[in-house]
Amino acid sequence: MYFLDKYNNPKNIRLNSFKFSLKEALKRNLKVIVETGVSRGKQKFIFFSKANWLDGMSTLIFSEYAKYVGGHLYACDINAKNIKNAKKFTSKFKQHITFYLDDSVSFLRNFEKEIDFLYLDSLDGQYSGSSEHQLNEIKNSLKNLHKNSLVLLDDKGQKTNLSINYMLDNGLKIINETDQQILLSFK
Repeated sequence: MYFLDKYNNPKNIRLNSFKFSLKEALKRNLKVIVETGVSRGKQKFIFFSKANWLDGMSTLIFSEYAKYVGGHLYACDINAKNIKNAKKFTSKFKQHITFYLDDSVSFLRNFEKEIDFLYLDSLDGQYSGSSEHQLNEIKNSLKNLHKNSLVLLDDKGQKTNLSINYMLDNGLKIINETDQQILLSFK
């Protein structure tokens, strides 16, 4: 997975976590990726958006992984502008992505496919209610997970405390942890 090396930007503080997670996903032959909260980039001038490496640019990385393994990324965001920007960043991989404009909790409640790799990154941690929101995301997606699934939580310490406890109580274990993210699995 040498393609991950091109995402080595000094501002991409999540890259090592993404590398670990995707290498584990590859070992497990995981191909169905679900992401809540897409890479929105940052505004540069009025009509131009550019990559925001501080946010990790997960949609771009996950879409290239999906292409690499012949998989598919299902990405959800509540903001149409964020989806529009994410589509620009990932245009080379568009056949491997389906975007949904929806609240992530509702999206996950209605999602019917089995989820191999789940990345929960909607509603940034500095906002009130973000911990409860992430907890509701995992409650609504637990039905779609299987024994080899991976769950990656973003904004560790800001919105993960409720969801981590819930996941640990439901048989998942922490298999990797960084300052920003936590990766969990049933095994």
